[in-house]
Amino acid sequence: MRALATLARHGRWLLIAGLVAGVSLPGLAGYLTPAIVPFIAVMLCITTLREGPRAALPRPGRARRALTTTLILQCAAPFVAGGVLWACGLLDTPLATGVVLALAGAPITGTPGLAVMSGADGGAALRMLIMGTALLPLTAVPVFVVLPVFPDPWAVISGALRLLAIIGISAGVALVLRARIPALTRPETRPALDGIMVLAMALIVIALMSAVAPAARDTPGQLAAAFALAWGLYLVQTFAAWRTARSALPRPEALSVAIAAGNRNLALFLAAVPPETAAPLMVFVGCYQIPMYLTPMLLPRLTDARR
Repeated sequence: MRALATLARHGRWLLIAGLVAGVSLPGLAGYLTPAIVPFIAVMLCITTLREGPRAALPRPGRARRALTTTLILQCAAPFVAGGVLWACGLLDTPLATGVVLALAGAPITGTPGLAVMSGADGGAALRMLIMGTALLPLTAVPVFVVLPVFPDPWAVISGALRLLAIIGISAGVALVLRARIPALTRPETRPALDGIMVLAMALIVIALMSAVAPAARDTPGQLAAAFALAWGLYLVQTFAAWRTARSALPRPEALSVAIAAGNRNLALFLAAVPPETAAPLMVFVGCYQIPMYLTPMLLPRLTDARR
């Protein structure tokens, strides 16, 4: 318990260590890749254990606002971006595809964990994750319209349904544990649960960084472009969502909206794109993990959350 609580206290640095390990140890990254789904399930289970089952339900009177927010983030934003890129003649490039897919993705499964480490509302982050994932099969339709690289759109829809099933199973396991082991719901247990979540996130990011080291060796120019674009996209999404949400929501919830907007599950689309598109996209996916996993350090500076 003490060791896990220590991991939670130093969670920001553990995430950075995961990023460094993913870049410097590509063999380890490849070894951990099959464990991504189990780690995702662990994070979701821990979040439900920590926040309780009610945290996943929309608050009274706010369901419409949550639905609107999800539709703007996952449907309107990628459609507009795709239209602008098409008008500029850039839509067929791999990086443009990465931008549209990043905008179209649901929040990453680590969103509640990042919210906890950032002082945001973990329950609100969990609600956005569930709603975004549940609506993804519908909100992904504009992506299919805008991007001509999807020979099998059902791959994205089935991937979203699988992720939704993982969320349901993980939440069910958490509810059973809460009922049978009441000690897990006590406040003093939270630091240990946070430590497990941080460890799972650090291991996941190692696996997602597997393409960065080979790109640095073989195509450094492409890596630099992907790195700059990933940072720009993350900063614009996070800051714009914060500026929009802070006037309508309490600060912890507005921070959760900013985290959900900036941390999107781009990797879910990789199964649906052809191999010649997936390979360069993996470089962008790896670069996109860097600002996302630095969120607990970046968010206070982007949102003036400490004032």
